[in-house]
Amino acid sequence: MRIIAGRYKRRKLQINPGLTTRPIVDRAKQKLFDRLESDLENAKVLDVFSGTGSMGLESLSRGATSCVFIERDHKAHELLRENVAHLGVEDETMCWRTDALRCSYRPKGLPQLVPFDVIFFDPPYELARGELKPNTKLFQALQRLASDTVSSRTALLVLRIPEKLEPEIPEEWFRTELEIAVGSMRIRFYEKGMLPDNTEEKEA
Repeated sequence: MRIIAGRYKRRKLQINPGLTTRPIVDRAKQKLFDRLESDLENAKVLDVFSGTGSMGLESLSRGATSCVFIERDHKAHELLRENVAHLGVEDETMCWRTDALRCSYRPKGLPQLVPFDVIFFDPPYELARGELKPNTKLFQALQRLASDTVSSRTALLVLRIPEKLEPEIPEEWFRTELEIAVGSMRIRFYEKGMLPDNTEEKEA
């Protein structure tokens, strides 16, 4: 695994062996970050279910100002911290070992890291299949992410899911037309604060 563009281009990253995390392949990563290029400049990023940090670190390489990583697995978190140290971005990041389904998404004592402008949300596929619907912990986590104390008014949510899954997403997030499909995975983009019919709001 490596950084593919930006100030840390070609720097190698540690990955977690086994099934705990699913590193994204380079061609999918390239398509994703080509789309995100303009959104990342000076952005505050949140990488949920971050694994060893590939998405957040790529974002920092491409112009984001900060990134909070959330990962519960002990080994993945250790490797994440190694990757952060390898790139020398400790002052721009927080590696938060916590349960993504229960946490507040507001790092205590670090108000400069919120609200988030870009949020990567990459739950394990089995969890996504069973919990991306109302009245589940995963659904409630997405609702917390939509809070104005957590995400900016025009935040972008980047959701990675398995093919054939049609997730139910809280109404605070509105799906865009863009979707990236590579192999057995899909990446969907959702925007916050985009009303289905916001003509009156624009006129006001």
